[in-house]
Amino acid sequence: MCGSAKLPCSGRGACPRGSPGRKRSRPSRGRRRPKGGSGGGDGGGVPQCERVLPGPSSHLRLAQEVAPPTPKGKRGRRAWKRCSSRSSPVFTSTTAAQLDPQGFLSGLQGRVVLDEVQRAPGLFLPLKALVDRDRRPGRFLLTGSANVLALPRAAEHLVGRMALFTLWPLSQGELEGRKEGFLSALFAEEVPPVQGEGRWPLERLLRGGYPEAVRLPPERRGAWFRDYLATVLAREVRELSQVERLGELPRLYALLATRPAQLLNWAELSRASSLPATTLKRYFALLEALYLVRTLPPWQANLGKRLTKSPKVLPTDPGLALHAAGLDGARLEGDPILLGKYLEAFVAMEVVKQAGYAGVAVEVFHYRSHSGEEVDLVLEGPGGKVVGVEVKARGSLRPEDLRGLKSLAQALGPRFHRGVVLYLGRETVPFAKDLYALPLEALWRL
Repeated sequence: MCGSAKLPCSGRGACPRGSPGRKRSRPSRGRRRPKGGSGGGDGGGVPQCERVLPGPSSHLRLAQEVAPPTPKGKRGRRAWKRCSSRSSPVFTSTTAAQLDPQGFLSGLQGRVVLDEVQRAPGLFLPLKALVDRDRRPGRFLLTGSANVLALPRAAEHLVGRMALFTLWPLSQGELEGRKEGFLSALFAEEVPPVQGEGRWPLERLLRGGYPEAVRLPPERRGAWFRDYLATVLAREVRELSQVERLGELPRLYALLATRPAQLLNWAELSRASSLPATTLKRYFALLEALYLVRTLPPWQANLGKRLTKSPKVLPTDPGLALHAAGLDGARLEGDPILLGKYLEAFVAMEVVKQAGYAGVAVEVFHYRSHSGEEVDLVLEGPGGKVVGVEVKARGSLRPEDLRGLKSLAQALGPRFHRGVVLYLGRETVPFAKDLYALPLEALWRL
C-alpha cells in the first residue's frame, strides 16, 4: 500500500515516487501550500520537494500518475537529491494494514510513507493515537490518489493533526524546469516585460501535465488517457463509495470535459446526463475527490451589484479533458471560440497550481455579474489587493476585451491593484493605468 515517496517532499512540484496513481490527500502532501508559503526563486526549482513538513503527519493528494524526469538546473537537481536521499520506510502490505491497523503501525520506526492510504481507512484511528502521543513533525507522509477527507470518519480522526497538499499535474514551469513567479509579479509594483512566441499553445493543451502522457509521443497519448480514465474510474471509485451505475461516471466526466470553464448548472447537467440531481451531485463529488475536476468559486464582494454565485467547473488536466471530449488539434484550430474556453480552463488551472507555492498568499476566484460583466480570474492577495486576469485566444486585442477589467477597477477603487489580459501575441502592451496585455508565456516565464 505504500509507494517509494521520500521525505521531506511536501511542496508542489516533482516529488520522486514509484507507485502509480494520483495522490490526492495527505497529512503532508502535494501541490497545495498553506497561504504565505515561500515561493519564487531561480529556475530549475522543484517546488514540491522544497517544502518542510509542518506537522507530525501530512497527506499528499496526488493528481499525477508517475514521477516526472529529474528536473533541470543546479537548484532543481539539488532539491531532487535532497528528497531522494532522505528515504523513509516503504511498505507494500495492504493486507496487513487492513487486518491489524494498530499492529501494523506500531511496528514502524522512524519516518514512514504510507502510499494509497485510502485503501486502508482503518489506519486513521490508530494513526491519530500515535500522532497525539508524539507530535514531532514529519513522522508520517500519507499519499493517495483520492481525497481521504472524502472517506467516512477520516476527517474527524485527522482534523488538526495533518497538513494537506495537492499535487496537480505538472505545471508549465515544471515542464520547462523553472519556478514560476507570475503571481508574485502581478502583485509587485511593476510587471516586467515578457516576449511571447505568438503561437497557439495547442501542444501544451493536448499533452496536459501527467508525467507519463508528457513523455509519450502524440500518437500514443490517446491510449494512455483512455487506460488511465478506465483505471481511475473503476479502481479508485470503489475505495471511496458504492456506485450503482459505474458506467455513468466516464460519461459524466466526458460531458464536463466538453464544458470547460463553464458555470456549474445542476439542472442543465441533469438534463444532459439523464441523471437525477441527487445522483449527479454525488457523482460530481466523486470526480472532485479523484481530482479529475475542480470548481472555481465565484468572487463575492460588496460592490453594490448582483453577482453570480455559481462556481465554474475546471477539468484539472487539459490533455485528459480533450481526449474525453473527442477533440484534437485540428478541431481546436478550426474553432477559436472552443479553443478560448479550453485556454481559459488551462490558464485557471496553471494559476491554481502556482497559488499553492507562490511567494504571495493568493486566493483564486472568477467574477461575473448578472448584467454580464465578467472577469475570468480574480486573484485576491495580500492586504486585500485584487488583480483581474482575462484570457483571450487571439494574437491581437480589441477595446471591448478590457471592459470587464475596467468595470472591476471602477467598482473596487484603491483595492484594484492591476488588470492583465493574457493573449497569444508577442508583446507586453500597457493599455492604461494598471492595465496590461501580456503574452501567454508570461504565465510560466515571469
